[in-house]
Amino acid sequence: MAPEPGEFLTLLTNEEVESLKAAGRPRRWDRGTTIMTEGDTSDWVLVLLDGRVKCSSHTSAGTEVVLAVRGPGALIGELSAIDGSSRSTTVTALEPISGIVVRDFATFLESHGRIAVLLMQQVSAKLRDSDRKRIEYGAFDTTGRVATRLLELAERYGEKTTTGVRVALPLSQDELAGWTGASREAVSKALRTLRDRGLIETGRRRVVIHDLEGLRKRAR
Repeated sequence: MAPEPGEFLTLLTNEEVESLKAAGRPRRWDRGTTIMTEGDTSDWVLVLLDGRVKCSSHTSAGTEVVLAVRGPGALIGELSAIDGSSRSTTVTALEPISGIVVRDFATFLESHGRIAVLLMQQVSAKLRDSDRKRIEYGAFDTTGRVATRLLELAERYGEKTTTGVRVALPLSQDELAGWTGASREAVSKALRTLRDRGLIETGRRRVVIHDLEGLRKRAR
């Protein structure tokens, strides 16, 4: 599967991609498998080639907070592999996935300076995105946050159809709630509101967006 726009592999040349793949070994995981666990310490990263994962954390009360959904081309687990700290998130396969496991990633970066610089740039972009989401949580209501996440999924995974943009959701409603910082009940109400306005249509793990512009306005 081709890397998603903006993911790490899209920043590299073909030669750099091959060097990264040659430094590791291929692996596959089934849907629902925990790939990395928050609090663990290890020096390996995952270069995701096929499928999608969620990166999540748990509050002291045990509530799951979904921090990101990553797809083909993503580099997963780079922070703890570089600085030796414990994993900051749990990474779970949302569907069957395959990728390359690269161990001793810091040593690899020492001999690939341009890749190291690109990685720093992407880490900076992720931090900015995290800051933007924190602002959203304070400024938007639940319906606005749900609309924003649906737009993000549509831009990344949407498929144009005769009735709108179809998104095959890799997330359950509980996971979508964790991604928007809201309860499952609040997310269900938000989806119902968007349906009643004719902006979306929902089904099992899928959403059809009938009015992208209307959804954008509701997301603001």
